[in-house]
Amino acid sequence: MWFFNSPQVVFGEGALSYLAQIHGARAYIITDDQMVRFGFVDLVQEQLTQANIETRVFAEVEPEPSLDTVRRGAALLREYEPDWVVGLGGGSPMDAAKAMWALYECPDLQPDCINPLEYLGLGKKARLITIATTSGTGAEVTWATVLSDPAENRKLGLGSRETLATIAIVDPIFAMKMPPRLTADTGLDALTHAIEGYTSSWRNDFSDGMCLKATDLIFKFLPRAYADGNDAEAREKMHNAAAIAGLGFINSLAALAHAMGHSFGGAFHVPHGRAVSLFLPYTMEFAANGGNYRYADLAHFIGLVSVAEPARPAPILGGGKMHGYIDLGQASPEQMTRCMIQAVRELETGLQSNTNAASLGIPRDDFARAMPTLLDHAENDTSITANSRVPERAELEKIFWYAYEGKPIDF
Repeated sequence: MWFFNSPQVVFGEGALSYLAQIHGARAYIITDDQMVRFGFVDLVQEQLTQANIETRVFAEVEPEPSLDTVRRGAALLREYEPDWVVGLGGGSPMDAAKAMWALYECPDLQPDCINPLEYLGLGKKARLITIATTSGTGAEVTWATVLSDPAENRKLGLGSRETLATIAIVDPIFAMKMPPRLTADTGLDALTHAIEGYTSSWRNDFSDGMCLKATDLIFKFLPRAYADGNDAEAREKMHNAAAIAGLGFINSLAALAHAMGHSFGGAFHVPHGRAVSLFLPYTMEFAANGGNYRYADLAHFIGLVSVAEPARPAPILGGGKMHGYIDLGQASPEQMTRCMIQAVRELETGLQSNTNAASLGIPRDDFARAMPTLLDHAENDTSITANSRVPERAELEKIFWYAYEGKPIDF
């Protein structure tokens, strides 16, 4: 038995105006100071005012919100007693809003205890609205919650199906101000969601279509959005793709790239999207070397016709080397899989994203010293369990080192 969970999704140009139609008395907007400076908070408040809803704003959410921030915000919610909690921003404000809402409804709950196995009974005091301002995390449509524990220098992958928003607003107006680097990082985050959601061991018929469509949209429109931030069609398609990918992976689960990215990002303070996408092609290779060729379906669906294959060992093809271009019309699933992995690498390179950990300026000695912690946190991340090929600790360490050096996975 499995579940498919989704909020009511209001999407497209003008989606924000739906807020003027909701019913309630008080709303608390959870966000960060950038959303205030961009005027996005004002836009939300204008719509809520039309609905005769009073508002307060908590604009102190930091990247990867800490447990202390969540506790502080929840205390303010209990004081104000809103009937709507509104998470406005990228993944961090929306994740913070989910956790604050849970603690508002359950004052004795510790934020690091939010998990799918505990009944919380949410919705008695308030409901949740999520409004995405970046095109990547999918947090507006998921119940996953990523918080940080500064005391232990780690990220916490939490979540309960009860923390799913009642309403998710996917309005491309918010994405138009994203700079190129943020466009790339968040877009690659969405790609990682889609690819891992489609190839994880918990994939299912309901999530597959979401992941395929999101992958197609991202390959078509992410390069355009990165090259021209004013490309309205590309912005809208990427905003939709992020939400679609979110619905896909949250109903099948992310996998090894997320487990490694969470661990790595927590240790070296790398933005989430950049961290998980850095590990994506390496973990795809690792899974493919274990016989996961579902990546070939993705290659077919996005219309991959040919791709440059560098002269390098190709273990999933029997250890030989290939040069030039492959005619994918005649390719085997193994070849299609290899070409899909190469297409991901080419996309990341075209977006000037980091394709190995050393390129982030992390000294080798620092990486080595951090390795025991990287391994511990990755092994304890729930995402690792959904990978189609779960690595042993020694294999996991090798993947970390290969990703540091930029070497293709040959085991």
